[in-house]
Amino acid sequence: MVLIVSPLSRLLDLIAERSPSHVISLLSPEEMITTPPGFSPDRHLRLGVHDISQPQQGLIAPDASTVEQILAFGRDWTGDAPMVVHCWAGVSRSTATAFVLACARNPQADERDIALKMRKAAPHAYPNRRIIALADEMLRRRGRMIEAVEAMGANLLVLEGSPFELDARH
Repeated sequence: MVLIVSPLSRLLDLIAERSPSHVISLLSPEEMITTPPGFSPDRHLRLGVHDISQPQQGLIAPDASTVEQILAFGRDWTGDAPMVVHCWAGVSRSTATAFVLACARNPQADERDIALKMRKAAPHAYPNRRIIALADEMLRRRGRMIEAVEAMGANLLVLEGSPFELDARH
């Protein structure tokens, strides 16, 4: 049950190399991609949101609907093949989404343990705090997801992250 987090630039290579069953794209609406060739649109969740943690005029912030769609899409994933989650750089929206999916799959797991495994796999990860806060509330984690992401500490500043894996089983 593997989540692969990636920047957009590596998406097609990862699909060819890893044969995922599901893909989540989190891109600004103006940069949203079509479903990759040969991939079923019903297994490709496309979320047009900007990488912001607070609402800003002219931009689309992740909202409750965004997180509800992520959680519903994750419930339909059997885990038999990987799921690829990507955003533009593979640093913020995608890492938040992978963390949310791992927490949702493991309601009894220590959120901090999941977050620290992400940090070890991805020094560049900086999960979008808005997505985390919304998911924390929906999953009734009482602030533990937010605290876990903060416990990751500072991230390595990069223009684009490297693909990494996060086991969705904890």
